[in-house]
Amino acid sequence: MSSDEGQLTNLYDLSRAQLAERLAAWGFSDYYAGLVWSGLYRDLVAAPADMVGLRPELGRQLAAETTIDHLAIRSSIDSVDGHTRKYLLGLRDGAAIETVLMYFRGRATACVSTQVGCAMGCVFCATGQMGFRRHLSPGEIVAQIIHVQRVLRQRGEQLRNIVLMGMGEPLHNYDATMAALDTIMDHRGLAIAPRFITLSTVGVVPGIRRLTAERRPIRLAVSLHGATDDERARLVPPARRWPLAELMAACRDYTTILRRRIFFEWTLIDGQNDGVEQAQALGRLLARMDAHVNLIPLNPTLGYDGQPTAGPAARAFQAVLADYGLPSTVRQRRGIDVAAGCGQLAGTR
Repeated sequence: MSSDEGQLTNLYDLSRAQLAERLAAWGFSDYYAGLVWSGLYRDLVAAPADMVGLRPELGRQLAAETTIDHLAIRSSIDSVDGHTRKYLLGLRDGAAIETVLMYFRGRATACVSTQVGCAMGCVFCATGQMGFRRHLSPGEIVAQIIHVQRVLRQRGEQLRNIVLMGMGEPLHNYDATMAALDTIMDHRGLAIAPRFITLSTVGVVPGIRRLTAERRPIRLAVSLHGATDDERARLVPPARRWPLAELMAACRDYTTILRRRIFFEWTLIDGQNDGVEQAQALGRLLARMDAHVNLIPLNPTLGYDGQPTAGPAARAFQAVLADYGLPSTVRQRRGIDVAAGCGQLAGTR
């Protein structure tokens, strides 16, 4: 990278409208903005020079003033499960993030990061344990999807699902995350349907309210882990800022206004939040809400010594939820041996 390259505009940071505006200022019509957009998100080109159909003067302008900011692969590692690969991707400032590619029957899923580190401080989460470093730009979020799409294209496959469950709290980086999703969902490019995109939050109430007001079509998953304020605050510090009554009100408005099911995530920790009483409290908390509970046996991290709930206790927890009419799923564990599971990402080799 030259010293001047840091001043170049990353094309992945631009929305379709912003790209058209930039090219219009250079004297090129929207037709050429469409060619550039298609080159970025359908052809997955590595450089402006690889784009098809551009006038030479536009190619020179793009080369002089923009860049396509790829994420450097610092390392990658495959899980023994045979279906999970974790990438450590380098950013321009030397920071690093992790992105996970998972294969399921008939589909591929990317777990994407939205921040370097995380300010939420969930005690059992490796990203929370490392603290907050900075937000990702829209282009740095989009570039993770481009990276995964290139990998899949070499295999003759295509990405179907995206989960914003990697490093960071997406609703803490709301504007950049939504800008990236607008690009990812654009039907003229990557065209990932919103029903295949899930955003996970620890319960940032203002962000949930904004999602609802803006009628964002993506799926929402809220991490609970405790059904009372005291129990939840021990695991999820933001619970002190946004108590359950406030969080549940925002969630109920989301389901009512958008007429969309909401997913709740519950990390099962042996002896802490996996008993019958906690399951009953969760059942009462979510009563009469269009909800589904994802139960996630705790994944190990260096900074937390809790243990995952065993299978029989997890099934007993599920049975209680069923008595309350709540559907639930015990999350299939993937990539635990390479620290690629929920709560394990920390931007290290």
